[in-house]
Amino acid sequence: MSMTQQAEPAVGTSPASGPKQTDGRTTRRPLAIRLLARPEVGVFLGAVAVLIFFLIAAPSLRQGSSIATVLYQSSTIGIMALPVALLMIGGEFDLSSGVAVISSALVASMISYQLTMNVWVGVIVALFASLAVGAFNGWMVVKTGLPSFLVTLGTFLILQGANLAVTKLVTGNVATDDISNMDGFDQAKKIFASSVDIGGVEVKITVFYWLAFAALATWVLLRTKYGNWIFAVGGNKESARAVGVPVNFTKITLFMLVGFGAWFIGMHNLFSFNTVQSGEGVGQELIYIAAAVIGGCLLTGGSGSAIGPVFGAFMFGMVNQGIVFAGWNPDWFKALLGVMLLGAVLINLWVQRTATRR
Repeated sequence: MSMTQQAEPAVGTSPASGPKQTDGRTTRRPLAIRLLARPEVGVFLGAVAVLIFFLIAAPSLRQGSSIATVLYQSSTIGIMALPVALLMIGGEFDLSSGVAVISSALVASMISYQLTMNVWVGVIVALFASLAVGAFNGWMVVKTGLPSFLVTLGTFLILQGANLAVTKLVTGNVATDDISNMDGFDQAKKIFASSVDIGGVEVKITVFYWLAFAALATWVLLRTKYGNWIFAVGGNKESARAVGVPVNFTKITLFMLVGFGAWFIGMHNLFSFNTVQSGEGVGQELIYIAAAVIGGCLLTGGSGSAIGPVFGAFMFGMVNQGIVFAGWNPDWFKALLGVMLLGAVLINLWVQRTATRR
């Protein structure tokens, strides 16, 4: 009986009568901390800071035409940075993306000119070639288990050598022939390299493609099953495979998306300048990866967004053109990019620690 009497107070005591106990896991964090948990917040603040700095340092940058130039420079980086970012979220790298842009343009140009065909034939052949390169990279990674760093480094060297050797063999020069007088050129130029007049300012069409692709990539990541697969395979591919995620399909298609981006920018370059230099593109892959990293994509995979690389690419375009408009020595460009990259990595690290701190 005494045992029952001792137990009764514990049963009858209302939980509200004593102080509420929490272990920190169920406490709702402040809004500012929750915002910092977003991977794109840090780069957004950095992009605003860079914009304000150059607007002060370079007064000529305040003109509409100057801003259009910055946006154009950013878009050519940003369109490629988007699929590269998705691939990084999926846990892989592609070091061949820079030269793959030139490869696609070379294929389209030489198929059209040397075979005297409508340029759209070359454009379509180049699309299939770019997707094939991406599929090859993805297939090699998933079938061999080799790091994507090594696989795509090999592809980078193959494409770099083939670009120069094949172009010299076919055209007798290091550049392709001018295709501006060929059938279909004007129509293709309107799609890939035209400009839109907005209030008297000519804005390149790549800016609109860039923003549209970013919106589409964001929707895919946040609202589709495929987006869940990307985060899953980047976080832990074995766990993802255990719950039914098609890991091989996801990785291969991510590499093919990079191939699609390389094709698109390659077509823009071709129809903007009518010809292609076969030795270009080397080093651009690091710019694309850096824009994704600055945008909050982790090198280890499983985390990131599509919006972050948009701001990352904008920072690159702003620094690149801001130095010119400010009248500074352009030799400092790469040094400033390095500082910006290290700063972004440190900011991302601080953001992650702040967001997870109780």
